[in-house]
Amino acid sequence: MVANDPQQPRRTLLLTGASRGIGHATVKRFSSAGWRVITCSRHAFPENCPWEAGPEDHIQVDLANSKNMFEAIDEIKRRLPEGQLNALVNNAGISPKADGGKRLGSLETTLDVWQHVFQVNFFAPIMLARGLLDQLKAAKGSVVNVTSIAGSRVHPFAGAAYATSKAALAGLTREMAADFGPHGIRVNAIAPGEIDTAILSPGTDKIVEQIPLHRLGTPDEVAKIIYVLCTETSSYVTGAEIHINGGQHV
Repeated sequence: MVANDPQQPRRTLLLTGASRGIGHATVKRFSSAGWRVITCSRHAFPENCPWEAGPEDHIQVDLANSKNMFEAIDEIKRRLPEGQLNALVNNAGISPKADGGKRLGSLETTLDVWQHVFQVNFFAPIMLARGLLDQLKAAKGSVVNVTSIAGSRVHPFAGAAYATSKAALAGLTREMAADFGPHGIRVNAIAPGEIDTAILSPGTDKIVEQIPLHRLGTPDEVAKIIYVLCTETSSYVTGAEIHINGGQHV
């Protein structure tokens, strides 16, 4: 891992969905490399925050609320005095469940749920990237969209709205790579499989038996790939979707 060059301005990451799991690990990975990390989530800044950044680097925003999201974009710009954003990681995502934690299929999912999920999982990533285009362009920055293995196959736990929103986000990543590339901005996606986080569903152990590596992934293993996609190591990689699933997709 290469820390920031002391002769260069400190690099800045904007991360949505930072409060737990993959987002939490991503904050720690970038912070340890000397980056400034601005976090966005529905929740206020936690007093027991495990990293050094304070409330000045946290923005409370409901990505399901378009008006609130655009207000947050204006606030983010105010917090970038150099006018540069080196990386945007769209990690926030929601996956509603039926009663008892059961999977919501396409027959049961209401229109309101479809719209809510797509607003957070699909529309927010492109609106954030477009709203911060000038800042990303100034830094020749990188965008990473967090999709899912559920975006390419029917998953026993992930609902239909979640899965289709992630499939749409994978397609959007390709479109963004083509459109943002001429501005010097790279856009990629990562598609995690079964990662050991607090949101694992009962029965995950049965899936793990079918994974070639025979184990869950860790949030840090995902964060390391996100870091690579935001740094010079991947300077000629754009429009890609990286599978992080221990071979589950094969």
